[in-house]
Amino acid sequence: MQPAFPKLLSSQIAFDIARTILDGFDKHYRLFRRASAQARQHFEDGAWRLAQDAARERIGFYDKRVHECVQILEDEYTAEELSDEVWRELKLHYIGMLTDHKQPELAETFFNSVCCNILHRTYFNNDFIFVRPAVSTDYIETGELAPTYRVYYPARDGMHATLKRIVTNFQLERPFADLDRDVALVRARLRELAGDDPREANQQLQVLASLFYRNKGAYIIGKGINGNREYPFIVPILHDENGRLVLDTVLLKQDLITLLFSFTRAYFLVDMEVPSAYVQFLHSLLPNKPRSEIYTILGLQKQGKTLFYRDYLHHLKHSSDQFQIAPGIRGLVMVVFALPSFPYVFKVIKDFFPPPKDTTRALIKEKYLLVKNHDRVGRMADTLEYSNVAFPRARFDDALLQELRQVAPSLIEDDGDQLIIRHLYIERRMVPLNLWLANAVDDPARIAHGIREYGNAIKELVAANIFPGDMLYKNFGVTRHERVVFYDYDEIEYISDCHFRAIPAPRNEEDEMASEPWYSVGRHDVFPEQFGAFLLGNPEIKKQFMKYHADLLTPQFWQTRQQRIGLGIIEDVFPYPQEIRFCKQSATQTDTI
Repeated sequence: MQPAFPKLLSSQIAFDIARTILDGFDKHYRLFRRASAQARQHFEDGAWRLAQDAARERIGFYDKRVHECVQILEDEYTAEELSDEVWRELKLHYIGMLTDHKQPELAETFFNSVCCNILHRTYFNNDFIFVRPAVSTDYIETGELAPTYRVYYPARDGMHATLKRIVTNFQLERPFADLDRDVALVRARLRELAGDDPREANQQLQVLASLFYRNKGAYIIGKGINGNREYPFIVPILHDENGRLVLDTVLLKQDLITLLFSFTRAYFLVDMEVPSAYVQFLHSLLPNKPRSEIYTILGLQKQGKTLFYRDYLHHLKHSSDQFQIAPGIRGLVMVVFALPSFPYVFKVIKDFFPPPKDTTRALIKEKYLLVKNHDRVGRMADTLEYSNVAFPRARFDDALLQELRQVAPSLIEDDGDQLIIRHLYIERRMVPLNLWLANAVDDPARIAHGIREYGNAIKELVAANIFPGDMLYKNFGVTRHERVVFYDYDEIEYISDCHFRAIPAPRNEEDEMASEPWYSVGRHDVFPEQFGAFLLGNPEIKKQFMKYHADLLTPQFWQTRQQRIGLGIIEDVFPYPQEIRFCKQSATQTDTI
């Protein structure tokens, strides 16, 4: 039974702390919006490196503001002043301050982050923090001059003029190469989907008021409504080879739109006054995508973590299966376990690593942080990082519990009926590529797809200056869309830090027969010729690999890409198939800084 709250809110300390926390959040979101708004200028200027730096810097904003707020409170108040009664009243004051706030759900999460940095976990209960949302985000009003989305009626001026007005309403300052041509291409593609619908007079187009910026593209996000039928559409805007703007394609199919918002891609930069309204709009386009992932892909990853954890607790309460060691080859660095009924895996860093691994827990955490801050180009899984997570111990099978206590005892704590894991990562569950290929052994077409995807994943990682390090198939997963994604980051390196070499010819017969290399090997040396020894044992896999990706076995491939990175060239990695682009030459494959 919960204790009764005070009838009269009388604590000045509680009010002042609540005001300090909300001020900290408001500062955070003001800076977040400023960075998102600056993405427009970077796009118009073609300042791709600045755009990458800004996106990376924005990820760290939240933790900096939480740290600042915690520091202020710890400097101003003693532990004796912060009684249980003050904490309870503090939360009520905060709820009152969120009346008419435009981002109440984000402010509640910020409150939790600050409190959890001050309080011991035994206080993480509904009296002191927001275990459930207290303020509704339904129908939050935006300012009259900044609506969440605009509505267009093609019957008034015709579809071509309407589509053109949608584009020009964003008031991009860089000129288009031929906007009428591009709009006609968009219209033709829409007609392929909808046909010549006699009900077009009733049709409306709803378009989010802010462009979505990521990498070298800006995206128009909208949906058409015609009677009881809705269809999403997304139009990417790119620079052509002359620096003018073009509409590159229009995305209409659900699977392509889902991939654009994938957990394997960098976060969008979007200027949003009411983020919950944007999430609601996107959820209408992507009804099968959890709201937690939508918040995350919008750069609000802390809110994504909050919603994910609530979804996880709800699932845990309404399921009865046990956590088990995840299928696949066990790694040397992580214990990976899963709840079969839940589409995620949990990863715990071991306390010690057998040879040949030469690393530390701190270094592994740095690698995961590198991936969080880097452009994942659709080929690296995003991770959720948590501390002090409580699991019901009875839900762990004996083999998993024994392994955790054996290889990661420093991270495991028994607390009554709960098992506390002090640090872990959570990722979307995928089928390990080695198992996927083994199950496709009698299907050459399926093997061809898997190997082609594997090589494409590596090449797209290379384009983003990432070397996977350990390229074994077991370190890659296959998503439900049958895309190959890298997910094991403990040996990841920047391409620019590696030294790609050819194996020197043996000097004599003794060299050729020696069990050890006859040549020196530096810490960052990589010999691509050696990849085949552990990748191409299966004849069908070798056949497909040599057909599509033989260049990966040559040092020249890697050296050429490394040189381009050194010249400041940022490669285009399109989040949709090349064949659906209006003109494959309309945007450059590369641009120089």
